[in-house]
Parts: sequence; C-alpha cells; structure tokens
Amino acid sequence: MSMSIGTPGSADAVRLILLGSGELGREVALEAIRLGVEVLAVDRYAGAPAMQVAHRSAVVDMTDGAALRALLEQERARPHGQLLVVPEIEAIATEVLVELEADGLRVIPTARAARLTMDREGIRRLAAEELNLPTSPYRFCRSSEEVAEAIVAVGVPCVVKPVMSSSGKGQSVVRSLDGGAEAWAFAQVGTRADAGAVIVEGFVDFDYEITLLTVRHVGGTSFCAPIGHVQVDGDYRESWQPQPMTGAALDAAREVALKVTDALGGWGLFGVELFVRGNEVLFSEVSPRPHDTGMVTMATQALSEFALHARAILGLPVPAGEVPLLAPAGASAVVLAAAAGSPVYEGLDEALASDPSVSVRLFGKPEASKPRRLGVALAVAEDVEQARARAVAAAGAIRVR
Repeated sequence: MSMSIGTPGSADAVRLILLGSGELGREVALEAIRLGVEVLAVDRYAGAPAMQVAHRSAVVDMTDGAALRALLEQERARPHGQLLVVPEIEAIATEVLVELEADGLRVIPTARAARLTMDREGIRRLAAEELNLPTSPYRFCRSSEEVAEAIVAVGVPCVVKPVMSSSGKGQSVVRSLDGGAEAWAFAQVGTRADAGAVIVEGFVDFDYEITLLTVRHVGGTSFCAPIGHVQVDGDYRESWQPQPMTGAALDAAREVALKVTDALGGWGLFGVELFVRGNEVLFSEVSPRPHDTGMVTMATQALSEFALHARAILGLPVPAGEVPLLAPAGASAVVLAAAAGSPVYEGLDEALASDPSVSVRLFGKPEASKPRRLGVALAVAEDVEQARARAVAAAGAIRVR
C-alpha cells in the first residue's frame, strides 16, 4: 500500500516530533520537510539549530517525564495523518516513551531501542551479555570506590565514561591505578543524568575504529561504506569514507551491526561503532539515529545518512545492500568555537575558494562554548588522504569569534 503524506499543518499531515534539535536533528528535519512532513523541533533551549528550520518548535526539559508526556499527549490530540516521535539525543525520559508506545504512539526506531541506548550500560549488556558480541573488558560502577576496584580489574590505561553523555563529556583516560577518584569526579560533571554511573573500559589494541551506518527499512537492512574517524577527548574531529579494510573485516563488521540492530528492531538509521584489529571486529557502541561522524555522507552519498533515516522511518525505498558513493573518497573536518559567546564566522570565502570540491555546513548554534562544534567542512577527492587534507584546510580557514 502506498504511503500518503498530507500537507503540513493539515489534518492529514505526517507529523514528526524531533526530540533533540542540534545539528544532526537539523539535517533530519530538513530531509523530512523535503518529503512533505510537518516537523516539530523540541529542545531544552530556544533557537536550537533544528528549530530554525522546523514548522514549529517547543522548549521542554526532556528528562522531565511529566513535561515530556504533556507535550506528546498534546500533539497526539491534534488532528494528524501519522505521528512519529524521533529521539535525537540520549537525555530523554525514555520510560515515558515506553509507556506511550504501549498505548499506540510510534517511537523511532522503538521505545525499547531508545531506552537501551540512552546509556552505555543498557546497550553494552545487550551486546556483550545477551548477543555475545566481542567487546573490550568493562565494569559498571556507581561510586568512586567501585571505580578504583574496576581500574585494578581491567588494568591501565583505561577509559572512564559516564553511562549517559555525549561528545566526550565527562570522559577521561586513567593511566595509573590511583586515578579513580579524579576520573569519577570528572565524570559526574559531564553526565547527562542524575544517576552518576560510569563505565570503566579497558583499552583495546585495535588498528582503527569505524562507524558502520546501518539502515533498517521496509526492504530489509542496508549498509553505508565504513567511516573512519579521529576523536579528541571522545569528541569527533575528522571523518572519512570509505575506511580501507579487508573484505573479511567488512563482512565481520556487517555481521556485528546486523545482530545488534536486529535486536533493537524498528526502522531507521543506526550508527554502529566498532574497533577493528586485523580481520577481528569488536563492538563499541550504537546510536539508534544518525551519527556525528556520518556527516561526511552529506558529500559522499546521494542519500546522506539523514536522507536515509527519513526514508526508512517513513517506509520509503532505500537502496539495497550497500549505499553507493558519489566519489572515490570524501572527508569531513569540524569547525570549533575558540571562545564562549554568540559566534561570528569569518573566512568562509577563503574556505570555499580553496577547492571546488569543498562545501561547508554551519549549524547556527546561538551560543558557543570552547571547544563546541559549530560547523563542518566537507570535501571529496580521488583518495582519503587528499579528501582529508582538503576538508581540514577548509575548516581551518573558517575563524570563529
């Protein structure tokens, strides 16, 4: 049966409620709007990037279950053709989504997936303890004393992360057995919840790490070409596609991604993070939504990760197998805030004049804090090294004050 999409604002509109309106949500909103969908962008502060392009917006503390429920019930009561709730961040009262999904509300990909992946504990236990996927050694801790014991158990160096955080917030590397107290305290500042739990994760001796964008859709499961990336303090700085890897390693990566996304269920795009050593693949994390490293697909694919996500959740066709690339290679490099305040951008002309293959996306964030990600430069080339050099040069030409 063909899907029908009514005009935004009408009683037949397909309405997408975007829970989280940052730069990734902005691109999802744009792709949904291009397909005729009405978008309500929600975030904890006014003027968030997706709010600037959506039909409507709402400021809500999404960790407040009562406030979130009130918003969703209000939207459900308004006439609509179809209502889709699309979580784009981790800090959401997911128990409300679980309850409302049981009452008929459609959550993308599912409320269970949103609940399991909102913190590192839920998804790591699913992957390692239920699906028996290979992972790094780990311990979950709820006190400074437990962190100290876990560091001894997994060894040093190791990484301590809040179970619920993003962009490397609260993450630190511990290099000595007595570093637990400091790591615990730092994690409490960076957590996005009151729980305060952390994961102590042993280092993996890997050759490289990838993001394997995996799309569950009406026709099955499809994969994007693997994405390599560079992180600084747990936050992405560069990404490129495709990451060179052996056929055996790519097959293993797809097998791991298929198992974990099948377990989570639903339709949509998942960002599956994996460690690779030789032909062996270890599971790291998964996000049931577009991934920051996947912004490179805005240059490398005719259907970006955001377009794929929008198509999948609407039940529209997605390319089978591997999503094709437009160029042999592409890369992204981030534009960072140099100081706090309302950002002003200079050097955009220099960035775009450097090479015709370069494009730039500025996110429109109303406030910056060092080193907040404010934009991304994109480039394509004949090989990964050349694409990375072009993207880094363009990003470096943009000055933020």
